[in-house]
Amino acid sequence: MEDGPEPEPLGEVVDLFCGVGSLSHGLMRAGFDIRAGYDTDRRCRHAFETNNKTTFHARDVALLQPEEIQAHFSGDRPSVLAGCAPCQPFSTYKQRYDEDPRWDLVGSFAKLAVKVAPDFITMENVPALLKYKAGDVFSGFKKTLEDAGYHVSWQIAKCEMFGVPQKRRRLVVVASKVALPPQLSPTHQKPLTVKDAIANLPATTAGASAVGDPLHIAASLSDTNLRRIQASKPGGTWRDWPFELRAKCHQKSSGKTYSGVYARMVWDAPSPTMTTQCYGYGNGRFGHPEQDRAITLREAAILQSFPANYSFLPAGDKPNISEIGRWIGNAVPVGLAQAIGDCIGSLIEEHRVGTRTYA
Repeated sequence: MEDGPEPEPLGEVVDLFCGVGSLSHGLMRAGFDIRAGYDTDRRCRHAFETNNKTTFHARDVALLQPEEIQAHFSGDRPSVLAGCAPCQPFSTYKQRYDEDPRWDLVGSFAKLAVKVAPDFITMENVPALLKYKAGDVFSGFKKTLEDAGYHVSWQIAKCEMFGVPQKRRRLVVVASKVALPPQLSPTHQKPLTVKDAIANLPATTAGASAVGDPLHIAASLSDTNLRRIQASKPGGTWRDWPFELRAKCHQKSSGKTYSGVYARMVWDAPSPTMTTQCYGYGNGRFGHPEQDRAITLREAAILQSFPANYSFLPAGDKPNISEIGRWIGNAVPVGLAQAIGDCIGSLIEEHRVGTRTYA
């Protein structure tokens, strides 16, 4: 029996700050045609193009002209402009947003978006964008869209409710010209666990990669850290170690509250939030539940809900652990991205959004 023709795309997407393409990949899985992606990191080209069947442009989003983006849309289907401006300026670890030149990229994205005038706009970022001085940034972003005629909906999404085996909270914004977008509909009533996600991967050791998948590689451990992880319990802390294994800062009373580092994950719960340093045992609760090592890059990607076969590098390229760790930690979880696509798709179908014509 022959396969039937592929369904027509729900709409067309241009992805700004696209990175390795996780937001695009989720939108593609929801039925959208990814027309192009833009990012300053040229090394992301392979992953973005290979997994999303489209073209990567190494460009600074702040310098883009609206006509260049509009040219990617055919005018025959609903248009979506997606973006995830760098979230580091709004991290809870940063309080002085005016010292980071990236903080205004959210506003730049909004101004560019209303000039492009797509049918839909979506942005994902950290919840801290709602707080402190960053709250003014978000208010300005929302007002820019609303003044241009968009209905703007936002929420703090619990990623584990969208098929992401990870405790992660993200700010999701969806804007529409046709109606107020609904809140994202959870796809999972019961969160996936670390065991659900990575228990079937081949065993490996610190500093080694598994045969057949160069991304299934774990960072090396010093002799001291090897002894530390051997003394670690799933879900435990460094307080489980013999005193002589504790870091000097943890031996002092001032360091006794910092229990979220040098720890193993547990099998039967979602993982902690994947960060850009999720490959390091000492950087958080990134120890494997059983094996004496940190999680591998592939395991981190799967915990971000990337497909297990997602290609990050051309065949034969040796992975740079810190570089790929940064890509993975910065990514929009694919499961969350697909839920965003489903939300926009429901609006397209309900309101019969059709041909987009630019003035």
